[in-house]
Amino acid sequence: MTRHLPLLLLVSLVWAPVAWAQYPGMPAAPRLSANPGAPASADEPVTFTADSVSYDREHDIVTAMGHVQAWQNDHTLQADTVRFDRTTNVAEAFGNVVIIQPDAQVMFADYAELSEGMRDAVMKGMSAQMAENGKLVANGARRIAGSDGGEISELSRVIYSTCNLCQMDPTRPPLWQIRAASAVEDSEHQRMEFSDAFLDVFGIPVGYSPYFYSVDPSVSRGSGLLPPFIGTASHVGAFWQQPYYAVLDDQSDMTIAPTLTSKLGTQVGLEYRRMFNDGQTTISGSIANDNGLAGHLFAKGQFNFDDSWRYGYDINVASSSTYLRDYRIPSATGAAMVSRLYTEAFGEGAYLRIDTLSFQGLTNQVIATALPLVAPHVIYSFYGEPDLLGGHWSVDANAYNIYREVGTRTQRAALIATYDLPLQDDLGGLWKFSVHGTAAGYNASGLNLAPNFSAIASDSLVRALPQGAVEWRMPWARGDAETGRQVIEPIVQMIAASPTGSSDNYRIPNEDSLDLQFTDQNLFAWNRWPGLDRQEGGVRVNAGLHGAWFFPAGGMIDTLVGGSYKMHRDDTFPVGSGLTDYMSDYVGRITLAPISYFDITARGRFDHTNGTIRYGEAIAGFGASNVRFGVGYVYTTTNPFNLYDAAPGAAQQTSIVSAVPRNEALVSMTAHIDAYRLSGYVRTDIQTGSLVAMGATASWENECLIVAFNAYKRYTSFNGDNGASAFLIQLTFKTVGQFGFHAF
Repeated sequence: MTRHLPLLLLVSLVWAPVAWAQYPGMPAAPRLSANPGAPASADEPVTFTADSVSYDREHDIVTAMGHVQAWQNDHTLQADTVRFDRTTNVAEAFGNVVIIQPDAQVMFADYAELSEGMRDAVMKGMSAQMAENGKLVANGARRIAGSDGGEISELSRVIYSTCNLCQMDPTRPPLWQIRAASAVEDSEHQRMEFSDAFLDVFGIPVGYSPYFYSVDPSVSRGSGLLPPFIGTASHVGAFWQQPYYAVLDDQSDMTIAPTLTSKLGTQVGLEYRRMFNDGQTTISGSIANDNGLAGHLFAKGQFNFDDSWRYGYDINVASSSTYLRDYRIPSATGAAMVSRLYTEAFGEGAYLRIDTLSFQGLTNQVIATALPLVAPHVIYSFYGEPDLLGGHWSVDANAYNIYREVGTRTQRAALIATYDLPLQDDLGGLWKFSVHGTAAGYNASGLNLAPNFSAIASDSLVRALPQGAVEWRMPWARGDAETGRQVIEPIVQMIAASPTGSSDNYRIPNEDSLDLQFTDQNLFAWNRWPGLDRQEGGVRVNAGLHGAWFFPAGGMIDTLVGGSYKMHRDDTFPVGSGLTDYMSDYVGRITLAPISYFDITARGRFDHTNGTIRYGEAIAGFGASNVRFGVGYVYTTTNPFNLYDAAPGAAQQTSIVSAVPRNEALVSMTAHIDAYRLSGYVRTDIQTGSLVAMGATASWENECLIVAFNAYKRYTSFNGDNGASAFLIQLTFKTVGQFGFHAF
């Protein structure tokens, strides 16, 4: 929406040739019941009160004096004296003139003259109190009503600001003000035009425009220029972007943003938005000369068939990742962009989704021909109601077809069914008996290519893995008003299934089980792999101890430690995963929040032979609500980001990922003190002793102005660059717009 300067909406107070006055000795004036917001009518009489009324029969002039108030069609006029010439139909208001409009906007004047059925008006020494703390002053104002219903209001020597005046010295200039020689309000075209306008800061002119216009404040959406963006960038040089907002109709609008750059010429961006009865869509794109014709297209929409079905799309394509980097296109983050078309349905306990996905790489290490096209991808999920025994069924099914121009092509259909029956014994123990089955059929070609690099080229097979489990928990709890409530809960789970191993894995394409991380979150899972393409079988016992302490004042401690023991070795899992031996690594989690000023959540995985940390992460926060500090930490023995340091085609090499651990820390701070807001962070790589990224923001705000600073620097390289930095200064003149400078 266009940010604009609130404009003065002059009101026509239409007086009838004959008016009643309320004063001692006269009958009460008839009050007319006008509809709220109805336009003033020249034929309706005006109700008014005054301390005294006189009538000059010779000149046919009615004069109301002392605390005069007049009403007509929800408009109110107040003045010390109002004189009405019945011969010329001209009304004059003198002294402390106040006009109150139906929208509660208040205007003040030293003198006002109304004519032509009070549709035309002239005011001297005019001022107005407007919405959002807006204040407007003009030496004079004139309103002319056209025969076609259009209205033109002319103002001279105009000053506008939303800043409060100094209480000690009201004559001092405000923090900022718009000062124009003249202004015209065009109600037909719903805009305000300023001529010879200055922007003053502390009374000093800092900006000038011979002409500009702003949308009428009564219009929620209006076409017009938006504030420009000015700055410098390492890839495009100095630039100026001037957006223009255009209202197309009640349901749609668009923003056109041409950008002039010193290095790459001109870029033109466009964003289109439309609302429908059954949904909405947004389409944005750009075109430029970036070492040749280049551009991007982002489109997103969602629509409802009915209460159960809906469909949508999310399209993200670009001529190259370099173009997105050069022009800092938003949403262009990560290693790839995803585009999808989908439809989905919602039922009672059921969900269905059918979609198509395509990918575009955003780094030089991602080979475009190796990226998949998934068409279609079907997901179904059902969760049943409890049966007579208290148990319930859940069913999940999925199917997909993955096509690669160069690489593995896979078709898979899978079905997962689970039945859980919870019971409780006489001692308070909680039991859960479960059966779980997974069946999947595969057809794959190009298995010897990326991302599988199998020993065979193609294969088709069906496999199934039935499993059964028994879980027992015994929560012991106690508590009192002084110490709070404590809970100790041992958990034991036994899962039985036929053994699995890596002997057949070369025949099965791996599309969804590449990123494995064993933590407390999947300690009791049917399958520690994140997907279905790799399955964990055999007989294993998972055990854990859960403890919690809830303090009377609201604080708490919550912990879980555990591990897993297998009846056989499983060579399905990679070395270093913590799941290759009979005994797994130990995993644990702790959440500590003893008081409102401090909290920490940490989890980790530790080698079961020597206690060495294999994985760890922690997030801590401390401080009051207005000043808060945070610390984050993550450690893994592998670093997936090293994939992007490898040459194209080498990402399949496991040694590249596991060569360098990931060991990073993050320190952050946020503060909100009175009118000031501050925040900052530093992210560092402890393993290499170098900074990863850092940034800071600061802002100050009062009733009329926001001053904001934003700085960012990335030290790591991405997609062939040598790091990146950004600096932004933004001034927000409330009700007028934003102006800023940014560089990166």
